[in-house]
Amino acid sequence: MLNSTLGGYSGKVLRVNLTDGIAAMENIDVSFCRKYLGGAGFVAYYLLQEIESATDPLSPQNILVFALGPLTGIALPGSGRHCVGSLSPLTGGLAKSEVGGFWGAELKKAGFDTVVIEGKSSTPVYDEKVEIRDAISLWGQNTKETEAAIRNELKDDRTQVALIGPAGEKQVRYACIMHGLKDAAGRGGLGAVMGSKNIKAIAVRGTKRPIVANPDGVKELRGWFIENQNKTARLREFGAKMEGFEKMGNLPVRNFQDGLFPGVTKISAQTVKDTIRIGMEGCFACPVRCKKVIEIKQPYSVDRAYGGPEYETLAALGSNCGIDDLFAVSKASALCNAYSLDTISAGGVIAFAMECFEKGLLTQQDTGGIELKFGNAEAMLEMIERIARRDGIGELLAEGTTRAAEKIGNGAEAFAMQVKKMEIPMHEPRLNKAGALGYIINPHGADHCTNLIDHMYASSADPRMITVAGAIPQGPSTVPFDDLGQRKVELLRFVHLNKTLFDSLTLCQLLPYSLEQIADVTSAVTGRQITVTELLKSAERTLTMCRLINLKQGFSEKDDKLPARFFGPPRDGALSDKALDPEELDRARRCYYLLMGWDEKGVPTTKKLEELGIS
Repeated sequence: MLNSTLGGYSGKVLRVNLTDGIAAMENIDVSFCRKYLGGAGFVAYYLLQEIESATDPLSPQNILVFALGPLTGIALPGSGRHCVGSLSPLTGGLAKSEVGGFWGAELKKAGFDTVVIEGKSSTPVYDEKVEIRDAISLWGQNTKETEAAIRNELKDDRTQVALIGPAGEKQVRYACIMHGLKDAAGRGGLGAVMGSKNIKAIAVRGTKRPIVANPDGVKELRGWFIENQNKTARLREFGAKMEGFEKMGNLPVRNFQDGLFPGVTKISAQTVKDTIRIGMEGCFACPVRCKKVIEIKQPYSVDRAYGGPEYETLAALGSNCGIDDLFAVSKASALCNAYSLDTISAGGVIAFAMECFEKGLLTQQDTGGIELKFGNAEAMLEMIERIARRDGIGELLAEGTTRAAEKIGNGAEAFAMQVKKMEIPMHEPRLNKAGALGYIINPHGADHCTNLIDHMYASSADPRMITVAGAIPQGPSTVPFDDLGQRKVELLRFVHLNKTLFDSLTLCQLLPYSLEQIADVTSAVTGRQITVTELLKSAERTLTMCRLINLKQGFSEKDDKLPARFFGPPRDGALSDKALDPEELDRARRCYYLLMGWDEKGVPTTKKLEELGIS
């Protein structure tokens, strides 16, 4: 059995064919686990192997993969994560998202490494362990109502549920999959894939303890973390400092048009703490407790069960829409969790629509009488309601900025802030040059989680420089902040590999573990000595497979580009005299291809595929 030779895995995949109503077990062996690690690696493997070219993401031919890693569910801070992947209804290429909470740990206890869902059910269903149950009575309910009904039916409040709300049912192209009521597999429309398959929820309850080959090795790292919890103090207290972001030019304002936002302090993490925060919560086995719990009764009723807004949400539905009403932004955050909507794309789409309205491309006749101007909090909340149910203008905006812009026409494409049709996260690419490159080369569209966002690596001793600790290959790990030469690209590649590794082992990227510690704890869990070099090679294999998935679906180097807006400066603020140089970014893109072993068109070479063992 696999368990006797490799800890951290069960060696079992649950494959659910909804068309036939059959659930079957498959085995994976030691060599498979060593090669692909888990999480993002497993997702990339199944998507590349099993999805044909030109597959419609909303068709029964698409698959949906939930994948754990060897570190999921062990008693280590940061281990409560897993990866979800599919073809994206938003981009048409890879959709991959990592999520925390307790669902992944529960699946590990249920004895599975991966769940692969294929086909389409003829009626709404939910899965409970390996049983497919009718969910007609749950269709149309929000996430809180659904979770409560499932736990009541199963008579077990400890059952963990991955589920969708009305936005997933309506196949909004950026609907997410909620895991519980606060943790989202957020980007790319994974919730729409669930909706297209008529899956309302996946409920999991397990009783098995994960097998760890050397518990003392895990205990040692856990002890180190407890002794060094001060390194995570910022996460426990606030998160991102929005006032500082506005000052340096990182805060998106009014659809990335501006830099100044006088109301920034009204929606900052400090204000959240001082006014509406009533507690903090965390994920499985993690003492950091970085998730806000808020409660508001007036002027909006905001249910504490849905948690509180983090930076991306505060900026996407706040400053990027010109809104400084914390209560309204918090209500919007709760609505997105209730309806299963990605807050980044929701904010990006609404900001796009606001600019179209102010430029005269949308009128009150189009919006159903709503004055869709920047700063109109009530309009923003109404848009979320309409998008989630595809009601009125919500039918248009549920398609995402790119498709909406194509339908609006008259130059609306210039207002769509997206890469590969995915709305850009809340970090300004005109400030973060490596981050800009990371946006365009990331396989699942603009992403901040697997990226070198320059300001996050700024040296405390000299903010004009960035430092990437432990960088491989050998060379200086400190380069000028504004640089986008080869060494900066090398550092981006290293960070990209590093974070892809965390996503394969399914460990939280925000915790301060070194690569050496990760190699040691992975060795302890699996019972096999593994080096940093081996781990990074597996991450490179995963990234390359992700590139191949997109190429297979018709993407090319022409899709690795930013909107033209970023090649000019914002209208005000710290970056009012700064813009990206398109030629510099293009040189960096080609340099990244070269470093990854891809040709001038971004296609992995035969030599690189052979080196990575990809057929």
